This record gives sequence, structure tokens and C-alpha cells, in this order.
Amino acid sequence: MIDVLIVDDDFMVARIHRGFVERLEGFRVVATASTGEQAIAAVEQLRPDLVLLDLYLPDMFGLDVVARLHATGHDCDVLVISAAREVDTVRRAVRYGAVNYLLKPFSFEELRGRLEQYAARRSTFSNSVVCDQADIDRALTSSSPITGAPALPRGLSPETAGLVEQILREQTGTVSAAECANQIGISRVSARRYLEHFTTAGQAAVTLKYGSTGRPERRYRWTGRYRS
Repeated sequence: MIDVLIVDDDFMVARIHRGFVERLEGFRVVATASTGEQAIAAVEQLRPDLVLLDLYLPDMFGLDVVARLHATGHDCDVLVISAAREVDTVRRAVRYGAVNYLLKPFSFEELRGRLEQYAARRSTFSNSVVCDQADIDRALTSSSPITGAPALPRGLSPETAGLVEQILREQTGTVSAAECANQIGISRVSARRYLEHFTTAGQAAVTLKYGSTGRPERRYRWTGRYRS
């Protein structure tokens, strides 16, 4: 069973998120908190496995909560749920070890996918001993909970893949590798590798935009279904 702490200053939002989590087998909500200090105290007392963490809290910024937890030796995982879209905030969340970053508002299906992904990665490391490099590679590439979805190619991280997926989902039109890279803060080449992975998997489609000179620009849009 994965114990979850929900941190959000809006009690109605926290109630909705609690309802989402409690619909999933293998997860249970052990508490909710509405401030950073409450969250830190709850982690100290309850030792949850995962914290669903809003960033805009009344007493401190959510990532400062993470810093405080790390400083006191707590190793619970954090899944950021926030309306914050600033690139620096996303980068900082990744540096602080967030297992995923989900933009508000989101649907039950979107949260379920990320929680199932998280559970799959935990189960990969359920044994106390890693036998070989293959065990590590499987853990680091088990990025999708959808049946039949291909694993990420070696060298691609689930966290960055989640950010690229979020950008694709948010677009009303299409996005280029350069635009995606700029929003996340990675190289254009890296962004294109993630985008091409989603294309190969069937979750994104590519169109070519022709200019007056040079090669056509590859632009990507979200389709939302993996090929079987």
C-alpha cells in the first residue's frame, strides 16, 4: 500500500484530489495539509511514501517544503501538482527530485496515469538488491502505465518525458522541438528525441511546415493513444 499526503491550501481542491487517489487500488490518503508547516509536521508524524504537493501555499513556496524535508533526512517522494508554469519552477522541481509535475487543472485519468507510473517504478525496485544494470534500466524507463506502451529508450528520463507530454497535451495546435526545448530548458536535440519517442509510440503525430528555404520544420501534436 502506498501512503499519500495531499498538500493544498484550497480544502475543496484537496477533497477532490483525495477522492481521486482513493479511487485507485494500492493507494491510501493518510492525511491532508493546507500549509507548508502542516505538511512538514505530517511527514514527520506519518512518514508517507508520496506527497502530492501544491506549490502556492500560504506560508511558503512548495519547493521550499521539499528542501526542508531533504534537510531533515526525509526521503518521501514528491509529485508536484500546481498551476505554476514558469520554466525555472519546473527545472527546480526536477532538480529537487520530483517524480512528476502535473499542471492544474487536471482530470482523474491524468492523475491516475502518473500515480500508476509511480507505483510501477516503486515495484521495480521492491527488492532490496539490484541484480544487474538491466534492473536499473528497467526502473528508469518504466515511464508509462498504459498497457502495451513501449519503454523509454535508454538515455531518456521519465521525469523529462512527463514534462514533454504535458507540453504536448496543452497545445491547441502543434509544437516544434525548439519551442518544447525552450519551455523545459533542455536542448533542442533532446526535446526532439522525446517528441519522436511519443510519435513512434503513437501518442503524437508529426506534420511538416515548409518555409521559403531550408528543411521543413517538424511540428508535433498530441494524439493520446499508444499503438498496440
